[in-house]
Amino acid sequence: MAGTEKDNVEDIGAGFDKRNVKPEKKSLSLTDSIVKIRENQANRNDVVVEMSQAARARLELLVQELEPVLEEVPKDVELFDFSLSGGSDARFWIDMTSFVRMGRDRRQYEFIKDTRLGRTVVGSTPDRLKMAEMVTQYIAERLLDREYTIEGDWQALKLRQADENTGVETLLKPTGTGSLLRIDNSRRLWLTILYSILIFGAGFMVGAASLILWAWLGGV
Repeated sequence: MAGTEKDNVEDIGAGFDKRNVKPEKKSLSLTDSIVKIRENQANRNDVVVEMSQAARARLELLVQELEPVLEEVPKDVELFDFSLSGGSDARFWIDMTSFVRMGRDRRQYEFIKDTRLGRTVVGSTPDRLKMAEMVTQYIAERLLDREYTIEGDWQALKLRQADENTGVETLLKPTGTGSLLRIDNSRRLWLTILYSILIFGAGFMVGAASLILWAWLGGV
């Protein structure tokens, strides 16, 4: 009986042809590919959004740390423009050319300033308190520069007014030198007149003498 079962297995194997077995084809679908790409993009966008939100949250903490300093800035000073901008690259603006942002790792605070020579990193630190100190020092320096500028303008205006007043007094107030000059000019005028009279008289006398001499010689 065992031999019979073995013979049956061999007969079945002999009738099974591997070449007749066709491999199962994997169907491709453009729709499935688009769905997968969209899922991957959505996952990446979620990561970007989370990082942007984390960066903005850290900047908000920095602003809260600086609130006492910002309140001390005089309201009439137009040097600063404190504002927190959103978007993928959140920034805390201090003025038109200076701001604080988070680094690529979204953990490092970067103090950036735009100059004529390009963008400069004033300071960088992961410590929020240290960055708050940097911003506070920058605000203090800007306020002092403003005071020095106003003081210099006031001193220049004061000196200019003093010079103008001195010039007016000089023009209005007569001086001894001016009186002497006027006296000297009067003397010159009289001397010129007298000299002209003398020359005219001498010429008249010479002419009369010439006529007399001519008449006497003609009579002879």
